[in-house]
Amino acid sequence: MFCFQCQETAKGTGCTINGVCGKSGEVANLQDLLVYVVKGICMYSTEAREQGKEYPEVDKFVFDSLFATITNANFSKQVFVDRVRIGLTLRNMLRDELKEKGKEIEKRHDAASWYADSEAEFTEKSAKVGVLVTEDADIRSLKELATYGIKGMAAYAEHAWNLDYQGKEIYAFMQKTLAATTNDSLTINDWIGLVMETGKYGVEVMALLDKANTETYGHPEITKVNIGVGKKPGILVSGHDLKDLEELLQQTEGTGVDVYTHSEMLPAHYYPKFKQYKNFIGNYGNSWWKQKEEFETFNGPILFTTNCLVPPRTNASYADKVYTTGAAGFDGYTHIANREKGKSKNFSKIIEHAKQCKPPVEIETGEIVGGFAHNQVMMLADKVVDAVKTGAIKKFVVMAGCDGRLKGREYYTEFAEQLPKDSVILTAGCAKYRYNKLQLGDIGGIPRVLDAGQCNDSYSLALIALKLKEVFALDDINKLPIVYNIAWYEQKAVIVLLALLSLGVKNIHLGPTLPGFLSPNVINVLVEKFGLGGISTVEADMAWMNN
Repeated sequence: MFCFQCQETAKGTGCTINGVCGKSGEVANLQDLLVYVVKGICMYSTEAREQGKEYPEVDKFVFDSLFATITNANFSKQVFVDRVRIGLTLRNMLRDELKEKGKEIEKRHDAASWYADSEAEFTEKSAKVGVLVTEDADIRSLKELATYGIKGMAAYAEHAWNLDYQGKEIYAFMQKTLAATTNDSLTINDWIGLVMETGKYGVEVMALLDKANTETYGHPEITKVNIGVGKKPGILVSGHDLKDLEELLQQTEGTGVDVYTHSEMLPAHYYPKFKQYKNFIGNYGNSWWKQKEEFETFNGPILFTTNCLVPPRTNASYADKVYTTGAAGFDGYTHIANREKGKSKNFSKIIEHAKQCKPPVEIETGEIVGGFAHNQVMMLADKVVDAVKTGAIKKFVVMAGCDGRLKGREYYTEFAEQLPKDSVILTAGCAKYRYNKLQLGDIGGIPRVLDAGQCNDSYSLALIALKLKEVFALDDINKLPIVYNIAWYEQKAVIVLLALLSLGVKNIHLGPTLPGFLSPNVINVLVEKFGLGGISTVEADMAWMNN
């Protein structure tokens, strides 16, 4: 195996035996094979689309498959074996339809023609189709930058799809670009163009999901979220999918089972529609990487709706209580099947399980405040603008992105603590757990930590910046009193970064380390064109911020 798609990649260069995330080398290779098959599908689907033919089942298979390969989403070997088989069947269906229409399909890239049926053949092939097949380090770097951005797009596209919101142009771009990765004639300049276009469509897919979420559940509003516990058994919901949470809440009403959010699901509390459920108690625990300890004390079953799953210790008491659904999966965990058209998922098994469990052990008490998505902040616009004009707010600091388990990420807590009292943090994603429980106070009633929501809600931060640019009549978004100190971990953070670059945002600091998949030459381009930089010490970066 060779995998360098996440921030924790071994030695900052690549995992080669097993993933730091916990996936085996065999599963990593099968994920590469699935992406390879998806590229073959995209070659045919792109041609079919040019002839006016679209296949919704292909669109869904593509983004579902990519989502399953995101870091910490799915660790199940059988899932990827099955998906490769389905993918080959789907690809050959597209090929045969094009052939019937007289299209020449013989001289194609291997991804469009390779076929096998046995698991042994899959294993053999999977070791030969990884990222290192592209020998030129700079081309490889740009290809993977676009591919990982598209993996992030796939996550957001799936969430929107689950709420019946679709983006045909987004799907077309994703598939066109994945097909382009098989074209060895493309130059570095071609790939720089595709990377920037990936950022543009990243903005569009986040806008689509924002529309899906807000039209379905209402605009997030300022909310105090309980971090204590109730006295009834509970189900802890992790991941990102709001549709799954909604259906679970509907099915637990009146059962005597409470529902809690975990990690990136925290922002569900900000949506008005979820507040109608009296058994929606609060948020339990912290960021994803602390789950091994916190799941032990929760006592009840845990539902993973998407990624951020960490393989349990061999003696973990909660191992028989974890359920997965959607893109998430782990051998030994019970998987809840996808919903049939027009029906809800069936959560009866996890609900019955919860009834047999003790209530959660309280690990903290109090409240945290969030709900500062774009609509809510726009309602406070006059207050915010006045604070800027009077000098009460001197700087906005965007600290969005991902959390992680490396000790070096304590930097973000220290950075937040040492920020001048006239600065406000804008955040989204699980990076907020490094500072959202600190007592940082407020500025004239405006909290110094404004949490917009999940990582995909980084779109709100972009809209807020664009609105401030308009209010202050500036001709360049980079003239705003905003600095960017963003933490990353996996591929959804990659698309957020590319989206910001496509909007013209410069001088972003990215940490705790720069991506291992960026070659030195590609880093130089990003530095020269966009001012992208890494982090250093809190003291040095504080001086940079205050320049």
